[in-house]
Amino acid sequence: MTAARNNSASLRRALGILLHLGADAGHPRGSTLTELASVLELNKSTLLRLLAPLRDARLVEQDGETGRYRLGWRTAQLGQAYLERLDLRAVAQDVLHGLMADTGETAHLVIADLPDVVYVDKVDTPQPVRMYSRIGVRQPAYCTAVGKAMLAHAGEDAVRSVVERGMPPRTPNTHTTEVGLRAELTTVREHGYAVDEIENEPDIRCVGAPIFDHTGAATCAVSVSGPATRVTRERVGELGRLVLAAAADISRRLGATR
Repeated sequence: MTAARNNSASLRRALGILLHLGADAGHPRGSTLTELASVLELNKSTLLRLLAPLRDARLVEQDGETGRYRLGWRTAQLGQAYLERLDLRAVAQDVLHGLMADTGETAHLVIADLPDVVYVDKVDTPQPVRMYSRIGVRQPAYCTAVGKAMLAHAGEDAVRSVVERGMPPRTPNTHTTEVGLRAELTTVREHGYAVDEIENEPDIRCVGAPIFDHTGAATCAVSVSGPATRVTRERVGELGRLVLAAAADISRRLGATR
């Protein structure tokens, strides 16, 4: 039992080294042995013993000129393997269930295919009156909360593609001008989340937030939607915070650093 505890403690310390070297804090070219010892509260002899197998596995490397330690190339290999095996729906599923439970409304997961968005997963509210939606359906980005959430962080070409295709009214509340859309996207960037103020479907209000991947791109989004009588204007702030938290959770799982 003692040997097992010692091995477990050594593993945790080695993982602490990797996590520290992978964090944004500190010198951009890595950490010296003295810095690592101070931050991790380990003596230098213990650190050198832990660093040896990490260096052998190419998880850590030492700069020949400065002596600083940094992450090795194999960490990038592992990260890429993780990202290639990601299944967005599987990654987000429990978050969607939690968001529906917290809000009492239908939660959606959406990807960008601008100038449209595509609904790829959902968790329905158990309430008898709900928004009708179907996985695989496409909707315009300019009048949906999820679309605006992603457009707010897209490049000029993406916004231009939406404007150039046209913005016909879907309801009396739909923004149909470039000026109106751009003003809306500015508001989204300020608040962090977007609101479909009964712009896409009659009597349906939606609150959405962007999901960022490991490259920093917002190519998917999460939202909650429901009848305007339940998803009232007074609830938008509360729902916005919950949707933002869900989006941040999924973003973290996708390797986002922002």
